[in-house]
Amino acid sequence: MRSVAEQLERVLAIAVTPPPVRTAISEAQGLLCAEEVVASSALPAFDQAAVDGYAVRSVDVAIAAEGHPVVLPVVGEIEAGARTPHRLQPNQTVYVATGAALPTLADAVVPRSHTQGGGARVSVIKPVESGSYVRRTGEDVQPGDVAVRLGAFIGAAQVGLLAAVGRDKVLVHPRPRLSIISVGDELVDVARTPGPGQVYDVNSFALAAAARDAGADATRIGIAPSDPRRLRELVEARLLVSEVVLISGAAGGRSAELVVEALADLGTLDLTRVAMQPGSAQGFGLLGTDRVPTFLLPANPVSALVVFEVVVRPLIRIMLGRANPYRRTVMARCLEPITSPPGRRQFLRGQLMRDDEDEYLVHVLGGSGTHLLASLAEANCLVLIDEETTAVPVGHEVPVSFLAQRA
Repeated sequence: MRSVAEQLERVLAIAVTPPPVRTAISEAQGLLCAEEVVASSALPAFDQAAVDGYAVRSVDVAIAAEGHPVVLPVVGEIEAGARTPHRLQPNQTVYVATGAALPTLADAVVPRSHTQGGGARVSVIKPVESGSYVRRTGEDVQPGDVAVRLGAFIGAAQVGLLAAVGRDKVLVHPRPRLSIISVGDELVDVARTPGPGQVYDVNSFALAAAARDAGADATRIGIAPSDPRRLRELVEARLLVSEVVLISGAAGGRSAELVVEALADLGTLDLTRVAMQPGSAQGFGLLGTDRVPTFLLPANPVSALVVFEVVVRPLIRIMLGRANPYRRTVMARCLEPITSPPGRRQFLRGQLMRDDEDEYLVHVLGGSGTHLLASLAEANCLVLIDEETTAVPVGHEVPVSFLAQRA
């Protein structure tokens, strides 16, 4: 029986990061930047008002007070986006909207709350220092600054910054294309009513969701035909448009052997037992002329999702350009005793929480039953019990790996 570490090493040894692609910034969210984006101009591009108010020379209002206001003539108005330049003379003011360019010689903005009156003349009742309520040219980004760094995760702020420095496209590590196929004569689509002995095709939906959560561009193919020739044709077609292929329901027993036989001329699939629970029965190989990583996963939904989490997800993260492909892991005190079979690494569903002292606690959900999908839906972590540990008393610490965070 192969260890989890050995199986993971075999899979990650073939990991290849696809070449970067240039994409619209609206499509770059969630990807890693594959270039250093250098700003060619300043941000802001000009001195602009940070609030609605009156552009002034700060020296002209230095003695302003509520009992002794400084009265200035209002000689114009500048809206955001106005292109006509204005020049301010000493002891004058111009009304400016938020985001509007400051007139020449103005070095501050007096907020409307610091004034009285308005119209042709305005009374300033509080002084402002030079630079007050002004967004200075280049105070955010200077020409030549790196706006978005190589390897940075592109989130909402990065998309906004790319737009702010005038970039409509950016070089990124693309999402790997992943195809999910289910096999099994007992399967029916969720749109149909199962007959005697039939069950819904759960895995293609669950694995597609897990793949998208990992960052892949996932395509759910659904239930494959049982005829070997048609199955081979389907898989061969998906190999041409995929970086990873998942086939669930064919990890062990006769069903796995039939799939391996049907795909034999496309490459070699290694059927093996991995020392883990759940998901011991697995298959992996490289198929097609492009040697596409192809996985055979268990029919049981919990087992399939755990194998995906442990073995497939790290491969996807590396293909996305991630330096660390693994989930965050912390130590937590268990709230109930745990038993584990010797020689196998166990992955238990758990609910991670914090106590009053902000220490991690974990409650195991559903025991070791691999058919209990509802408990996995409630879990926010996997409890990791190593191969040498057969019993964990209450209150002892165990490593736990975060699953997708809920809002």
